[in-house]
Amino acid sequence: MKNKQNILIIGAGLCGSLLALRLGQRGYNVNVFEKRPDLRKVNISAGKSINLAFSDRGIKAMKLVGIQDKVKPLCIPMNGRMLHDKEGNTKLSNYSGRNHEYINSISRGQLTALLMDEAEALDNVTILFNKKCTSVDFEKTTVSFYDYETKTRFIEDADVIIGTDGAGSVLRQNYYLSKKFLFSFSQNYLTHGYKELSILPTETGGFKTYKNALHIWPRGNFMLIALPNLDGSFTVTLFLSHDEGEYNFNNLTTPEIVIEFFQKEFPDALELMPNLIDDFFENPTSALGTVKCSPWHYKGNTLLMGDAAHAVVPFYGQGMNASFEDVVELDQILDKYEGDWETVFKAYEKTRKKDTDAIADLAIDNFYEMRDHVANPIFQEKRKLEMDLEQHFPDEYSSKYSLVTFNEDIGYNEAMTRGRAQDKAILNLIADKDISTAFDVTKDELRTILEKVKQETEAILEDDRIAGLK
Repeated sequence: MKNKQNILIIGAGLCGSLLALRLGQRGYNVNVFEKRPDLRKVNISAGKSINLAFSDRGIKAMKLVGIQDKVKPLCIPMNGRMLHDKEGNTKLSNYSGRNHEYINSISRGQLTALLMDEAEALDNVTILFNKKCTSVDFEKTTVSFYDYETKTRFIEDADVIIGTDGAGSVLRQNYYLSKKFLFSFSQNYLTHGYKELSILPTETGGFKTYKNALHIWPRGNFMLIALPNLDGSFTVTLFLSHDEGEYNFNNLTTPEIVIEFFQKEFPDALELMPNLIDDFFENPTSALGTVKCSPWHYKGNTLLMGDAAHAVVPFYGQGMNASFEDVVELDQILDKYEGDWETVFKAYEKTRKKDTDAIADLAIDNFYEMRDHVANPIFQEKRKLEMDLEQHFPDEYSSKYSLVTFNEDIGYNEAMTRGRAQDKAILNLIADKDISTAFDVTKDELRTILEKVKQETEAILEDDRIAGLK
C-alpha cells in the first residue's frame, strides 16, 4: 500500500461505512468507531427511516467502489408518485418523461450492512461497535471514547479524524464549544414532525397496493407517504404539525381520535393498516431539522462529512445520496492533492458546501410541493408539460426534479438555479396564457413551447446574474 496514514472515522452509518470502504481501497489504515451495536447482529432502528430513496448520485458512489451489482438486488424501482385523494382515487405522476429514469426504495439497514461487509473485507479497515465518542481534541488529533461493553474510557489518536456521526455530531459540537476558531452553525426545525407506520404484506407476502411508486396522500398542511420494502410491506410516514391544525401530534392522544383522523383524511390507507394503532402509539414522533455549518474542517486533521456537516429534511430523497456524493467529491479531490490534507479539505469544502446548501433549500421547497402543490391543477399542468418535453426532447429538456435527481454530474447548486428558473418560466407562460397544455399538442407545437420556455428561462437567469443572485 502506498499510504500508511491512519484515518479515524466517527460513525459507521451510511456515509461513514462508504467512506471507510473508499479510503481503505485507496490504501489508508482506517478505524471506524460506532456508538451503536452492530446492526448486522442486533435489530436496531435508531429512530431513523427504515427505507430511503436511492437515485443516480448514490449509484455513482456505488460504481466508484465497485459494488453497484451487489446493491441492485436491494432496490425496488419507483417510477413516480402515486397520488391519493380523500375519495381513494389515485393518479400516477411519473418522475420523468424518460422511461429509464426512476428512483429506488432501499433498506437503510441492508445497504449499511453491505457497505460494512465490503469495508471489513479489506485488511486495512476495522469497524468497532459500542464505542461512543465523548469528545474530540482537534489540536492533538485525538478522540475520547466510552466503551459500553467494558464500561471504560479510552483515547485514540490518528493522522486524520473524520466525523460522519450524523446531525448530532460530537466533532461538530466540539468545533462549536471550543471557540478556538470562528465557527458558524445553524439548526432549523420545521413546525412538523414525523411518525413511522407500516402497511404489512398480504398473507402470501405480496404488496397490498401498487408496488413501483412512492405513494403520497397530500392534504395541504400535512401528508402521508409510503415506500415499498422487499418483503411486501410499505414503510408509511405521517408528516404532521406538532401543535397546529384540527389534528396534530399533540392532540392525537387516543386510539379513537387517531382512527377518526385517518377515516377522515386517509380512508384508503386506513383499510390497508389494521396495525395502525399499535404502530402509532409504539413508534416515536421525531423532529425534522436542517443543519448548516462552516467551516467543515480544522487545519488538515479533522473534517465533517454527511449529516454531520449538512443534515437535510427528507423531502427530496437526497439526504443519503448527498452523503454518498460527499465521498465521490472527496475522492476526486484526493486524486489532485493527495498527501496534503489541509489543501484537500479546503478544496473539498469550497466546491461542496454551495451544493449541500442548495439541496437543503430544495428539500424544504419539496416539503411544500409534496404536501400541497402536487394536488394543485396548475402544478399538475406544469408537470404534464414537463413530462411531454422530456419524453419528446430528452436531450434538450430536464425538469428541476430531473436535474437534481437524474443528472449526477451536475452540482445541486447548478440544478437548483436552472430548475427554479425553468419552473418560474413555465408558470409565467401558463399564467400569461402564452402556452397551454389543455389539449394534446403535436410535436411541432411542443417544439414551439420548448423554445419559449428556453427563452424565458435564459431571460430569468440573466436577470438573476445582473441582480447578483447567481
